Amino acid sequence: MAIEVGTKLEGKVTGITNFGAFVELPGGVTGLVHISEIADNYVKDVKDHLKLEDIITVKVIHVDKDGKIGLSIRKAVDKPVEDRPARGGFRRDDDRRFDRNDRGYRSSSRSSFEDKMSKFLKDSEERMSSLRKNTESKRGGRGARRY
Repeated sequence: MAIEVGTKLEGKVTGITNFGAFVELPGGVTGLVHISEIADNYVKDVKDHLKLEDIITVKVIHVDKDGKIGLSIRKAVDKPVEDRPARGGFRRDDDRRFDRNDRGYRSSSRSSFEDKMSKFLKDSEERMSSLRKNTESKRGGRGARRY
């Protein structure tokens, strides 16, 4: 049986290390589930989540040229759409999004490119003027004069 990326398979845990677990797949091949691919939350110890001889469902995430197979338990579990976080920020009750690049909140209605550009130029000019004020005051009066 050929192992292809993206397929979900049943396998048996044959070994546990501090960096992951080895899983025997159908056909007698062995793959590795890295510790970061075991669960969605932080995994301190693999033994807290898996034990030897466990039968688990895994998803093949990569197959190297040298035959190494990367597996994932957390990607093998189908999540409902509503549990996934919204892209670009998180939703608010008042239908506003938080934008990391913006200073604060922006409305869901998109503003035009020209509005965004004028706001950017205004913020940029304010930052540059405060930077100029701070650097000009520091240029002349530091320390003793050199002769």
